[in-house]
Amino acid sequence: MKLQFLALAVCSVWLLFVHPAQAQQTERVPALREKVYGQLARAQEQADNGNLEQGLSILGEVAEKADSMNSYERAMMWNFYGFMYYEQGNTKQAINYFEKVVNESPIPDSLQKSTLYSLAQLALSDGQFQRAIGFLGQWEGLAKENEMSKAWVLKAQAYYQADKHQEALPLIDKAIAAADSKNKTPDENWLILKRALHYELEQPKQVAKVMERLVADYSKPEYWLQLAGVYAQLEQDDKQLAVLEAARQQGFIEKGSEWKQLAQAYYFNELPYKAAETIHQAMSDGQVEKSVDNLKFMAQAYTQAKEYELAIEAYNELSGKVEHGNFALQVAQLHLTLNNNEKALESAESALSKGNLDNEGNLYLIKGMASLNLKRYEQATSHFEQALGYQATEQSAQQWLKYAKSQLKQQQQLAKLK
Repeated sequence: MKLQFLALAVCSVWLLFVHPAQAQQTERVPALREKVYGQLARAQEQADNGNLEQGLSILGEVAEKADSMNSYERAMMWNFYGFMYYEQGNTKQAINYFEKVVNESPIPDSLQKSTLYSLAQLALSDGQFQRAIGFLGQWEGLAKENEMSKAWVLKAQAYYQADKHQEALPLIDKAIAAADSKNKTPDENWLILKRALHYELEQPKQVAKVMERLVADYSKPEYWLQLAGVYAQLEQDDKQLAVLEAARQQGFIEKGSEWKQLAQAYYFNELPYKAAETIHQAMSDGQVEKSVDNLKFMAQAYTQAKEYELAIEAYNELSGKVEHGNFALQVAQLHLTLNNNEKALESAESALSKGNLDNEGNLYLIKGMASLNLKRYEQATSHFEQALGYQATEQSAQQWLKYAKSQLKQQQQLAKLK
């Protein structure tokens, strides 16, 4: 913004040397007299030397004779006022004086045009969104066709800031389409604004399309990761994973949250082993914290991948981090799956000693089944009878108890025969 206003000031000085007749005008512009120019130049010199207050004082002397000045001379005076107030950071006063410039008539079209555009920018920066739109409407009456894109973008920004997203979207689309028609890459900020508008309008599919373009045209790490996030929102898990893997290959995945996102994408795409290995490696490298949630995700992924020994390691580590026995019970279940029945019983006892179990009945089922496998039918019967006391395991316990009793009876009969 500041550079544009510096350019405006320089433009103003150059206009002092351009005879109005040289510009194409619908109305004849009066000449700038040398006496007035000399006073304005003095004010400009003070401003250039950092003496803005002195410059304003000189302009005040000139303004006392405003009635005797022609429209062009007054416009130049207001222009200097606007520039000096802008330099002071007084945006509202700058707008007031630049508006005085365009209200003078006749003045060179070039001065009116540049001032209107600067007014739109200033009004936008000052939160005067509707005024910015109005100034741009006036500017468009003077602009050429090939200049329209920047006005469409600025107007779209004004509508966006004013929370008028439906009005903003067609304007930014026109600017992007104009660039496309010339085989030019649209400005990055134009695409960012379009993405923001679709987001505010709750149009995730369109957000994804804009993100695809940002990835293709500008390929920044954050765009790849944001695109993956949008695909996740759209439940397009295969696309999410493809984008994240591409991002990983390019070295774009660095943060712990990004490694977790990749691991979860593997899991949702039915690649649990890769999910577990990804989060495991990230934790080993210190990129992801060895928190309960992360270890639990890894343990569940290893279990899903049928890597039971690795899952047991994870659940054992988890069990050491919590007060309850639920993770020790998971270890018992996995040992039972592996037919490590003695270890299953040990882990079940560990879970029972820690207590605070979500499903204590399941513990007795596991102990009962491990005892059955070890042909300890009397113990198995006792464990299944205990499992009967819990509603969640009552039905399963009845079936297993019936089987355990039959095995115990058979064992006892065989013992008598000996």
